[in-house]
Amino acid sequence: MNGPAAHSGPHWRRVMAALANRDARTAYAQIVLGEEALAGVKEQRRNRAIAILLEAGLVERTGSGYQASDTIFHDLLSQQPKRQPKTGVDRFLRLGRIDRYPASTADRRELLAWIVGEAIQPGEDLTERQVNERLLSYTDDVVLLRRYLVDFGLLERTASGSSYSRPV
Repeated sequence: MNGPAAHSGPHWRRVMAALANRDARTAYAQIVLGEEALAGVKEQRRNRAIAILLEAGLVERTGSGYQASDTIFHDLLSQQPKRQPKTGVDRFLRLGRIDRYPASTADRRELLAWIVGEAIQPGEDLTERQVNERLLSYTDDVVLLRRYLVDFGLLERTASGSSYSRPV
């Protein structure tokens, strides 16, 4: 992943999670078919399903309601993993994700510095959730990766734990 644009597009896990939710899946099908989403269902339940679909990028707001995204699946399919030559940090990655953490502290620092450089722009203040979403591209264990980044001084956390940023 390169730069901020790599994080602005859809993420397949978010789309799959939305479609795994029964209400969201039903609402999505109805929106695709041009029907009112979850008609007759309590407003709070309907709004939650719509919010899930919006966050995943499956639907978009229109002047009169919602419509299915015309590009979501094309955008997901066009996100090709890079070829991984087995040099530098690529030795520890598989399809752009952490395959294993290096035993060497120097190699581990190099890998972590590369990830933070790819995932978080200088000057950005992010919530824990935003950091986790970005790190999800590199590992399923975002808590461990986030902890490593903080422990190695590559990511700073406010005392309250409410935001994270790259050190200056």
